[in-house]
Amino acid sequence: MSAESKGYWRNRIEAIDEAVSQLNVGESVSAITVIGTERIRETFDDVCLQQAVNSRLAPGVSEVVLNPDAHLGYGAPVGCVLVSPSHIYPGPVGVDIKCSMSLLQTDLPEEELTAPPVRRRLIEAICDRTPTGMGRGSRHVAKARQIKADLGRAACVQGASEEVLTALGIPAHWSSRCEDAFHVGADGTRESLADRLDELVSTDRVNKFAEKCTQLGSYGGGNHFGECEVVRVAKDPRHKAIAERFGLRDGRVAFLSHCGSRGIGHRLASNQFQTMQDEFRKNNIPFPGNDRELVYAELGSHEANAYIADMSIGANFATVNHMLINALVLEAFQEVFPGVKGELVYFISHNIARREFVKGQWQWVHRKGATRAFPAGHPELASTPYADTGHPILLPGNPRDGSAVMVAEAGAEKSCFSINHGAGRILGRRAAFRTLDQKTVDKELRDLDIMSNCRQYPLDEAPSAYKNFREVLRSVELAGLASEVARLDARFVIKDGGPADD
Repeated sequence: MSAESKGYWRNRIEAIDEAVSQLNVGESVSAITVIGTERIRETFDDVCLQQAVNSRLAPGVSEVVLNPDAHLGYGAPVGCVLVSPSHIYPGPVGVDIKCSMSLLQTDLPEEELTAPPVRRRLIEAICDRTPTGMGRGSRHVAKARQIKADLGRAACVQGASEEVLTALGIPAHWSSRCEDAFHVGADGTRESLADRLDELVSTDRVNKFAEKCTQLGSYGGGNHFGECEVVRVAKDPRHKAIAERFGLRDGRVAFLSHCGSRGIGHRLASNQFQTMQDEFRKNNIPFPGNDRELVYAELGSHEANAYIADMSIGANFATVNHMLINALVLEAFQEVFPGVKGELVYFISHNIARREFVKGQWQWVHRKGATRAFPAGHPELASTPYADTGHPILLPGNPRDGSAVMVAEAGAEKSCFSINHGAGRILGRRAAFRTLDQKTVDKELRDLDIMSNCRQYPLDEAPSAYKNFREVLRSVELAGLASEVARLDARFVIKDGGPADD
C-alpha cells in the first residue's frame, strides 16, 4: 500500500467518529476497533478498509471489529465482527454458513506416525470415508455413511441432537463439546425451521436436496481441510492446566478439521443475498457504501425471520457435518491402529450470527472469519465445562507454521468477545497462482516431512498465500484478547486439489 493510500485511509477511519455521531445524535459511539501490530495493519488493503468503513456506517450497526486476519470478503471483510441491536446482515456471515473448526484428540503417540508408509495408509483410510471437493458426497467414497433425505432433514432441523448423532453412529456426548449444538428459528423453535425447510425444498429454492444431504461428512474445496497434528502443550503451569482441562494430550496425535455447511449452506446464503437485493431494488433502498453484498433486514421483519431460519438450517447442517467427519476420522485411525481412542476437544464456528449480551444490551453479533472468545466467568459459559477456564479457541495457521489452541482473556471484551479465525489470506487465489512456484511449495512441505493427499499442493492454499501466523498470534496476545495453550504441528494434510468453493 502506498504512503498516500495509507494516509488517506488513516484519515478516513479517524473521520468515522464524526460521521457516526451525526447518525446517532446524543449517543456515545465508537469507531472501528482494529486488532493488529503495525506489520499486520500493513496487510489491510484499500478494499478491506473500504468494506470495514461501509459496514460501520451501515444502518443499525453499533460496533465493527477488524481482526488481524482481515481481508476482502462479501460486503464485510473476512476477519471482522459486526454488531447490531436492530438489524441482521447476511454479508458478515458469508456464503459458507457456520464454516467452523473442530479438533479430535487421540491417545496415539506421535512416534507411531514417524514412518511415511503408515501416514499414507492413514491418509487413504480417511479419504475412503470423507470426500473432498465441490459437490462431492458420500457416494464418491467406499466407506462413507450413506445419508438419506429424511436423516439429512433431521440434521438441518435438529442439529447435533441425540437422535441425529445416534443415527449416524456419533458419540452423543460430543454435543456438549460444541459451541452451539443446534440452532433454532427466530421464534425460538425447531418447528419453524422444519416448516421453512419444507417450503424451501417444495419450491426448489434448495434444489437437489437429497443429493446435498449426502455431503454430510465431507470437506469442500478451497481452504477447507483435515490436518493430522501432534499436540505441543504449553509449558507454563496455568496454560498447561487449561490444556489438560480441554482434553489436550502433549505429544499425542490429534486431527483438526475446517469446513462448513457445504452445498446446502451455499444455496441458502445465495438465495438470501438475491432475495434481499431484489427487495432493496424494488423499494429503492440504497445499498450501504453502494455495495449490494451489504444488504440487511430489520429484526422482527419477515425478511429477517426468513434469514435467521435459513442461517440456522445451514448452521445445523454444518454442525452435524463436523461431528460426522470426526467420527469417520476416528474410524480411519482405528482401522490403521486398532484400539486407538479419541475424543472431540471442541467445535467452534467462525461464520455465524448469534444473539449475545454485548456492551450492556442484547445484540446480534455477526462473526465473519471471526471466532467466539468467551473468557472464564462469562455468563454464557455458566452451565458448561468451561465456566472457570474459558472455552477452547481453535486457530488454524498453515501446515508449515502450525496451528494453535488458545483461551480467551478478560481483555476480549474490547473486541466483543471475538478474535480472528486463523491467519487470513495475504494473496488472492489468482495472485497465488501467478506468483508462487509449485516446485518450491511442494519442496518446502516435503523438507518438513509434511505429507498430503494431493499430488501437488494447491498453490492458492500454500503457506505463503497466508499472513505471518506468528505475527497474527502476537497481535492477539498483545491486545490481551487470548493466550496460547497448545501448538499443533502438522504431519499430513487432507485437501481438495480442485476449484475453490469457499
